[in-house]
Amino acid sequence: MRVINTNKEMVQACREAVKPVGLVPTMGALHAGHLSLVDQARADNCTVAVSIFVNPAQFGDQKDIQGYPRDMEGDLEMLRRHGVDLVYAPTVDEVYPEGFATWVDVGPLAEKLEGLHRPGHFRGVATVVSKLFNVMQPDRAYFGQKDGQQVVVIQKLAQDLDMGVDVVVMPTIRESDGLAMSSRNVQLSPEQRRAAPVVHKALCQAYLSWTDGERSGDVLREAARQILLAEPMVDSIDYVSVAGMSTLDELDQVGGRAMVSVAVRMGSVRLIDNIVLE
Repeated sequence: MRVINTNKEMVQACREAVKPVGLVPTMGALHAGHLSLVDQARADNCTVAVSIFVNPAQFGDQKDIQGYPRDMEGDLEMLRRHGVDLVYAPTVDEVYPEGFATWVDVGPLAEKLEGLHRPGHFRGVATVVSKLFNVMQPDRAYFGQKDGQQVVVIQKLAQDLDMGVDVVVMPTIRESDGLAMSSRNVQLSPEQRRAAPVVHKALCQAYLSWTDGERSGDVLREAARQILLAEPMVDSIDYVSVAGMSTLDELDQVGGRAMVSVAVRMGSVRLIDNIVLE
């Protein structure tokens, strides 16, 4: 496994790599969810590349980025065990050198849900993903459904800019109690961790209502919201959404594919999750 820190060296390594190349973009602090993406990339491609970069451009709060978990040594050991060929671990100055001024704006998709609560977040995501795709030129890139809005944004980005990258979306990997795996879960207190599966429980309640024939967006949203409101450890609810999969517009009635998504706060930790109605 080769660990590379510069754009120039990474460009050369990917040019020389046996095709197809599969890329798994990460911010490190790897867990079983990331590794499921790596394993799928390994099954699909001749060369597997993983990026590890905590992207400051997608954090609005400096305290948030400073507190983001990091374990480069542990991450690299896991990636070795899972057969990764190339690891791209650039510095912030390598990705955003002095004078950097070009940003990627994905329009209305970035202004909803997470975008409302984290202004500029998806500009940072779209820009760094564009740079990763340009540097590494992957044939496929792998993302988890857990970050549902991010997946929609990146699919739109790749389509609109003719990037020629197949965006592969993999199912959310969960703990045994239903909590979606996330690098931030380690920041939960024991009491918060015990309560955190309520997020998935709320989504499942909306899903069950939908399978029982309920198609009203308002009713489905309220079904999930009531579950969250009943949990004392939930300090606030940022949103409960029932939206169309491609536009992320809130739905009055669910017709085709839709995504139920929620974001809540437990103390300083923000939990997001979603479930697809299809």
